[in-house]
Amino acid sequence: MKKNLFLGDEAIAQAALDAGLSGVYSYPGTPSTEITEYIQASSLARERGVHSQWCCNEKTAVEAALGMSYAGKKVLSCMKHVGLNVAADAFLNVAMSGIHGGMIVVSADDPSMHSSQNEQDNRFYGDFAMIPIFEPSNQQEAYDMTYDGFALSEATGYPILLRITTRMAHSRSGIVRREVLPENPYSTPEDGRQRFVLLPANARRRFKTLLEKQQTFLEHSETSPYNRYFDASDKRMGIIACGIAFNYLQENYPEGFTHPVLKISQYPIPKKQLEQLVNSCEEILVLEDGFPFVERQVKGYLGLHIRIHGRLDGTIPRAGELNPDIVAQALGKEVNQYYQIPPIVETRPPALCVGCGHRDVYIALNEVLLEYERPKVFSDIGCYTLGALPPFCAIDSCIDMGASITMAKGAADAGQFPSIAVIGDSTFTHSGMTGLLDCVNDAANLLIVISDNETTAMTGGQPSSATNRIESICQGIGVSAEHIRTVVPLKKNYEEIKNIFREEINYTGVSVVIARRECIQTHAKKVKK
Repeated sequence: MKKNLFLGDEAIAQAALDAGLSGVYSYPGTPSTEITEYIQASSLARERGVHSQWCCNEKTAVEAALGMSYAGKKVLSCMKHVGLNVAADAFLNVAMSGIHGGMIVVSADDPSMHSSQNEQDNRFYGDFAMIPIFEPSNQQEAYDMTYDGFALSEATGYPILLRITTRMAHSRSGIVRREVLPENPYSTPEDGRQRFVLLPANARRRFKTLLEKQQTFLEHSETSPYNRYFDASDKRMGIIACGIAFNYLQENYPEGFTHPVLKISQYPIPKKQLEQLVNSCEEILVLEDGFPFVERQVKGYLGLHIRIHGRLDGTIPRAGELNPDIVAQALGKEVNQYYQIPPIVETRPPALCVGCGHRDVYIALNEVLLEYERPKVFSDIGCYTLGALPPFCAIDSCIDMGASITMAKGAADAGQFPSIAVIGDSTFTHSGMTGLLDCVNDAANLLIVISDNETTAMTGGQPSSATNRIESICQGIGVSAEHIRTVVPLKKNYEEIKNIFREEINYTGVSVVIARRECIQTHAKKVKK
């Protein structure tokens, strides 16, 4: 059979298209970005008119996806793990309303924080929402789970959470595709007002329905081809391997397992298979990439009569992603350290690109702030976060998308002066606009620097929702037009930029300086084209 060499992200995207996808709604975020980019580049998607434009944030993405599902179509919504925090309000309530057309929400988690603020494990979100969760162990399963996930979503009437991790998203394997299905026809739910109007009376009924569905979800999990029990002769230990951890376990047993193994790739946890493992073995080792999600649940199911090893007792390190060496060590095997970085490789911290406009913003801002006694600069998520590192050392905080403006406001409310926020153009339209409205409503005393490189640069140069709109957005929110200033961050303009920074810092009220120059990388791509 013909195999296609796909990244995990690409396998998910192709499976969605083959399953009859009508739309993908996403905000770019590593390691999920390539799913939407693949669909955007797909000839089948263009031929069918599959919607694939980026959304301004993850909350709007999930809500728009639900709207497409309401119209009977199959839809995908993709984001990195912290993006689901932004979308949580919509995500949790979609579990209450249910769906009409098949809906899959992809959470690309980032153990070891390769490009993230935290390591959160979004299987907890799926459990919180009480909906089925898929967690593939390899790229073929990522394809098959996406393809089958739409059918399960429509059969149960609920969304599916597909949880992958960085290694799954960004490693390649041969994939066998399945039959290309047509898109769903347009239709709307007959019971729409009873399901999708979550007034308390309806919501209470929907919650009872969701609770009643838990047994159905469990039955699907216990009969799932993605959850398998492998028997073996050495019963001193049983192993639970979740998602990609099963892949790592297989690498340590090329000739076959010597201990019984329960592979879990679909949730809720299959209780029948779990009981079979526990009743056969003296101890249990839980292998999972992320938090001790299964380990905690197994302890809850089983009580104290069996020893369970994993992240909670230190058998597996509590922080960081798994690899075959860590699994081997947990199994008591000789560890060859194949996955260590050789000492001949020099580690190098990330840095802003040479020629980047963010550099010029920080250089000018740093010079001006030397004139003040206790300046504080609250930054945000984006390339410009690298301003925290030498040689700039220009920022004092970076917490989450949009927090620069609101933290600067809170600090200003507490008496901080000067209080300055630095935020990128895409982050501003993602989560910064509402914070600016708070500043205007309270007449806060702060300067907001919007470093506009006219793209979503950190994730590869996707279009920014803010392009050609920032001035009008700020004025529409209520910032005085005379205190919305635009500069071009270049060395030849330093004196002008510094003068504008001084004027706006010394103005008592809300001011915005837009430092606009195209990202050096997207500019280079245009020149190359």
